[in-house]
Amino acid sequence: MDNDAFSGIRVVELAQWVFVPVAGALLADWGADVIRVERPDGDPYRNLATQGIGADSGGVNLSVALANRGKRSVALDLRTDRGRELLDELLATADVFLTNFRPAALRRLGLDAGQLTQRFPRLVYARGHGYGVRGPEAGKPGYDSSAFWAQGGPAYVLTPRDREYPISQRGAMGDRNGAMALGFAMAAALLRRERTGRGSVVDVSLLATAMWMLSSDVLAELAGNSPVAVSGRGGSANPLVGAYRTKDARHIQLVFLQADRYWAQFCDLVQRADLRSDPRFADMASRAAHRAECVAELDAEFARRTFDEWKQLLSRLDAPWAPVQSIGELLEDPQVLANEYLGDVETETGAAYRLPTGPVQFDERPPVLRRAPEHGEHTEALLLELGYSWSDIAELQDSGVVP
Repeated sequence: MDNDAFSGIRVVELAQWVFVPVAGALLADWGADVIRVERPDGDPYRNLATQGIGADSGGVNLSVALANRGKRSVALDLRTDRGRELLDELLATADVFLTNFRPAALRRLGLDAGQLTQRFPRLVYARGHGYGVRGPEAGKPGYDSSAFWAQGGPAYVLTPRDREYPISQRGAMGDRNGAMALGFAMAAALLRRERTGRGSVVDVSLLATAMWMLSSDVLAELAGNSPVAVSGRGGSANPLVGAYRTKDARHIQLVFLQADRYWAQFCDLVQRADLRSDPRFADMASRAAHRAECVAELDAEFARRTFDEWKQLLSRLDAPWAPVQSIGELLEDPQVLANEYLGDVETETGAAYRLPTGPVQFDERPPVLRRAPEHGEHTEALLLELGYSWSDIAELQDSGVVP
């Protein structure tokens, strides 16, 4: 199947780092022609090395590859009048302008929403930012660790009160979640344009992304019940919801929300008729009233078998449970492999690398992944598409407008 959901759609992306570029990559996955406009010295993310997957690891910079796969790259010096004119020529061919530049920078470049939507009424103007477009912090720089993780609440609500410092987030959590929302926003705006003929201005902030992710906690606070982080093991009134430690110090997560439906089956599975007949554990209310005793029995039972033994045993039970897996185990998970949640990216040299394909599939298939462009790789090709000659391109290079 072709990646054709956005075939014929052109996105001009003026963005850096992760959040907004990933949104562009999602549209590129499904066929959009995403033209990534970079400054002459490139996106600073190209030089950021983290977790052994950046520029210092040798070979492909996988972080950049994930955020920019399937795009074309043009390098322009937008500080020059000629560079801005070239960007305008690209925008005249675009369906979407995608950016995470801050308001002041966009105004200086003549690229704020009011100006562009007036000039290009059918253009979808898509912005990703830290804190929203109004309020005292609308122009404040924001990364996912600040706008999403810290100010948005996850760091506070997930940190046990006995810790001296907030727990750290994993890399780009807010960025990639926000990118999915921004991808949805662009798709919705394009659909609206098909119906009305008008473009739209769409916005997604990292702050709002955090609030949406924490909706359960937000609802609790709105109801007057301030959410607090779980200290230690935690757990609910239902002892069949929670993690249990195995003989080899691994964990199994039980999620028997309808516990009365599964309790007898579970007891039979582990050959504990005594638990099944124990009046303290007869139903949800009884198990809640005797939660500590029930948890103690389950702790002892789980400690009798290894992680692998529990996986084999519980596979016979049609109930919601899961092993608590490492990332290495996740990459070898039969479900991950069967559903192609990892994809291979081929390069011109014949080398290949692997990337997550993303959670969206069309017709039960993931997108066919294409590699990310080198910095400015398609500058000359795009100028030729705009009607420039090779001598014109040479003049632009001599003047420093393009590298």
